[in-house]
Amino acid sequence: MLLKNSDLWFSEYYMDDDVKLSLKIDEVLHVEQTPFQKLEMFRNETFGVFMVLDGYTQVTEKDEFVYHDMICHPAMCVNPNIKNVLIIGGGDGGTAREVARYKSIEKIDMVEIDEAVVRACEKFMPSTSSVYSSEPRLNLMFDDGLKFVKEAPAGAYDLILVDSTDPAGPGEGLFTVGFYQDCFRVLSDNGILINQHEGAFYDGDIEEMKKAHAKIKKTFPIAKVFGFNTPTYASGYWYFGFASKALDPMKDMKPEAWNALGLETRYYNTDLHKGAFSLPNYVKEILASVE
Repeated sequence: MLLKNSDLWFSEYYMDDDVKLSLKIDEVLHVEQTPFQKLEMFRNETFGVFMVLDGYTQVTEKDEFVYHDMICHPAMCVNPNIKNVLIIGGGDGGTAREVARYKSIEKIDMVEIDEAVVRACEKFMPSTSSVYSSEPRLNLMFDDGLKFVKEAPAGAYDLILVDSTDPAGPGEGLFTVGFYQDCFRVLSDNGILINQHEGAFYDGDIEEMKKAHAKIKKTFPIAKVFGFNTPTYASGYWYFGFASKALDPMKDMKPEAWNALGLETRYYNTDLHKGAFSLPNYVKEILASVE
């Protein structure tokens, strides 16, 4: 953070500190060093309440709908018959909120390693966290997601959503071959894995994207990448990975079935679904370099 002209700002730095995104802090809501990471909650006039973990912006009230739409709805459009869902991470609650909108889903297990994140969001960001008190299908556990998946029975889940931080600190183990192999084992025959896949613009993010994609391609017969625009993420554009044992995100998508559900979304739609998997050439080159 820096103090300038009597204004307090939060700055997230990229590329060896020569590029940054700054948000003016109108109010400091919460600062805590948890057993796992430094947790900060601020308020900004434009973006509302935003959460920072170890110096990196994780979620803001203004643009959280983009991330949470895209981590959930593309998979549900490909397989509307998903019944059992596992969320790893996602302590702000936004991913669980979107999953819970599907009445056909029977069970939502959520494993978050840091209880302090959930409690802070319950207090300061009810727009995402209200699902914790309103959804009876949600089973929230404070545990290590890596350990949980390793011990889960085979074929237990139809969808795994890895809503993790970057591959450092608490999220580091969620970007390993062993973790992806465990996900493969606990997914059903038509199971889908969606994982946080980093960015494709700054060098450090590119390297992490390549590592994640290479590991997933070694594990799943179908491994694709799709993008979305989030103003407060590095470069403004970010990616998820789509991996499955049997379902292709384009060939097997069911737009008529998904649209028939009548869900109102602010970002996702079935036309955008097709565009999200149509990647720019420079991103295709990055991914091809590890294939």
